[in-house]
Amino acid sequence: MAVPVLRIPAKMACMLQRFAPLALILFACRLPAADVNIPYEKFTLSNGLTVLVHEDHKAPIVAVNTWYHVGSKNEKPGKTGFAHLFEHLMFGGSENFKGRYIDAMEKVGATDLNGTTNEDRTNYFENVPVSALDYTLFLESDRMGHFYNSINKEVLDLQRGVVQNEKRQGENQPYAVAEELIVKNTAPAGHPYSWTVIGAMEDLDAASLADVQKWFQTYYGPSNAVLVLAGDIDLKTAKEKVTKYYGDIPPGPPIARPTAWIAKMTGEHRGWVQDRVPQALLTMTWNTPQWSTRDSVLLGLVGQVLSDGKTSRFYKRLVYDDRIATQVQAGQNGREINSQFQIYAFAQPGAGLEKVETSVREELERFLKEGPSDSELERVKVQYEAGLVRGMERIGGFGGKSDRLAQGMTFAGNPEQYKLSLNLVRQATKADLQQVARAWLSDGVYILEVHPFPELKPVTSTVDRT
Repeated sequence: MAVPVLRIPAKMACMLQRFAPLALILFACRLPAADVNIPYEKFTLSNGLTVLVHEDHKAPIVAVNTWYHVGSKNEKPGKTGFAHLFEHLMFGGSENFKGRYIDAMEKVGATDLNGTTNEDRTNYFENVPVSALDYTLFLESDRMGHFYNSINKEVLDLQRGVVQNEKRQGENQPYAVAEELIVKNTAPAGHPYSWTVIGAMEDLDAASLADVQKWFQTYYGPSNAVLVLAGDIDLKTAKEKVTKYYGDIPPGPPIARPTAWIAKMTGEHRGWVQDRVPQALLTMTWNTPQWSTRDSVLLGLVGQVLSDGKTSRFYKRLVYDDRIATQVQAGQNGREINSQFQIYAFAQPGAGLEKVETSVREELERFLKEGPSDSELERVKVQYEAGLVRGMERIGGFGGKSDRLAQGMTFAGNPEQYKLSLNLVRQATKADLQQVARAWLSDGVYILEVHPFPELKPVTSTVDRT
């Protein structure tokens, strides 16, 4: 029986969406372009620090979000792991604050407090009460401008050990071997993404105090950073406070940056490895364009069509119908100079990967041949926009408004880059998704199989070996 479609105003539809599962929504939530908006003001200090200010007076808190445009891709072969090492070092205090930043911030009521490092950037963020804003800006500016002299051998050795222990723990996680092999087999030697973010153990061992000090002087100055203040603050107050705390910090030196380098592969490359895991894993990886491009945005939609939700092609075929897999995920991992489209499929415990790979290939080939259906295209557009709007309900890190602004400014020089991506999604057609999938997913794949290591043990020997 046909279900009547209700025609209701777009804004009301978006309000109702909060209270209904996506599967029950029979309409597409389409806010006018002007409504998907993060208002901001921008100013730049004479030392090069870029500051973005977003007013949101719903609660008496301010998100302080600092993005340094440095990640593992800025490292060099033989000196890897520095960006992640510095994420740890800069939580340990500064010249004028002897203590752990996390402890200090928690005492003044900070929430959503963290720092992260990836291939392209390092960020530190926290939401703080308005009454603690001066204290927070003092601490953040102190580790930006007054950290160098606090780097000594004792501090370096301590944090080096912490990072190395984190690396050991990570390598002992199930399927961790896959990340290392994928990185090494999908980027040519010398490519900025040809090593992992956490770096090599021997490089961390060899890092000297002079190496670390030079790294800080090069990349952690105001001219290589974006500061976002979002929340219960206005432009005038922001200018006064930021100038007060950050204005005297010297700018950093000129920096050479890698730009787009899409290491497109040809043919099919395969790898095989065993790990102490309960299920076999199939991974397929293609090198694709950088995150800000049209093709990268559309490939994200392709991944959603293939694997997002129980009605998606991969889930329905492999998990629900054939029952040969427990989980299948496809998606675009957007990065600054070279992205990757990846498929992960976990076989049923005790089952092999032959049928899993055959089914994945058949579903992918069907998509390349036919493209998405009308309903699939509409579904992923709604999912994309809903995710964007949900993120904009928050002001802090991990996808909140301050993160959106900082990301666009850092990587594209445009805090409103999210609007450009949204418009690409809204304008996408079935033919667009089919074309971009054919262009990037028809050739040049690295396939890695991860198989469970069998339970092996020796038997008692009767041989006299004396």
